[in-house]
Amino acid sequence: MIADGTSAAPRPGTAPLTERSSRVAVARKLTRRAGREKAGAFLAEGAQAVGEALTAHAAGALRMRELFATEHDRHAEHLDRARTAGVPVHLVTERAAASLSETVTPQGLVAVCDLPAVELPAALAERPALVAVLVGVADPGNAGTVVRVADAAGAGAVLFAGDTVDAYNGKAVRASTGSLFHLPVARDRDVSAVLAACREAGLRLVGADGYATGDLDTADRAGELDGPTAWVFGSEAHGLPDEVKSQLDTTLRVPLYGRAESLNLATAAAVCLYASARAQHRAG
Repeated sequence: MIADGTSAAPRPGTAPLTERSSRVAVARKLTRRAGREKAGAFLAEGAQAVGEALTAHAAGALRMRELFATEHDRHAEHLDRARTAGVPVHLVTERAAASLSETVTPQGLVAVCDLPAVELPAALAERPALVAVLVGVADPGNAGTVVRVADAAGAGAVLFAGDTVDAYNGKAVRASTGSLFHLPVARDRDVSAVLAACREAGLRLVGADGYATGDLDTADRAGELDGPTAWVFGSEAHGLPDEVKSQLDTTLRVPLYGRAESLNLATAAAVCLYASARAQHRAG
C-alpha cells in the first residue's frame, strides 16, 4: 500500500480505466497550463520521458505521483520500476491513454509528476559556466529542444524569461526527451531580473542575433567564448527586442556560408551553445 491507501499495482481482474474515469479526467486537466499550475503537476508521456522521470523519482529529485499505461508488453519494464518505487500504476484503455496525449500516435504511457519548484537563485546557485536563456519563445517544440541541446552541451541551467512558453507544456516535455529532468529549469517573467541574476552569477550575457555585427567564428578565435556565458535567445519571429539587447554584453550572429536565409531557433541555439562548450573545454 502507498500513503494515500491505494495499491501500487492494479488488482487482478480489475478492468482498465476508461477516458471517463475520475482519475483520468483529473489527469487530463494537466494538458492545460492552468490545470498544471493549479495542481502543481504535469504530464510526462512516452518511454523516454517516463524512464527519466522514474530515475529522478528514485533519486529524490522529483516525485512521480502516478503512472497510466495501456496493457502492452513494451511497458513492462517501466511498470515494474514504478511499482518497485511505490508509484501507483493504473492500467487504462487505449482511448483513455489517447485522451491524456497531445500526439497523433500516443505511446500509451503517461506519468503524473510534481512540478519542480525551481526558483531563479537556486538555478544559478552553483554558478554554472554555461546557461541558456529563452526570452519570449512561443513554440513549445523549440523550447523543449533548446532544453535538450543545453543538456547535451553541458549547460548548468535553462531559464525561461518573459512570455516564453511553459516548460512543462506537453510538446515541450516531449521535445526535451527527458533532459527536462537533468538540469534546473527556472522561470521568471521579469526579463531584466533574469539577466541581472545571470550577471551576478558571473555570466557574460551574449545574445544570438542574426543581424549582429560580430559573428560566432570571430568571437571564438578571439577567445570571447572561453568564459562563463549565458546565451540569450529571442522569439522565433522577432528575435530579441532592443530593450533586451541593450542589457547584454554583446550580440553575435551565426555565420551562414551557404544560401539559407536563416536558421531556426533550436538549430541556432545548438550551434551557439556548442561553440561555447567547445571553447570552454578547450580553455580547460
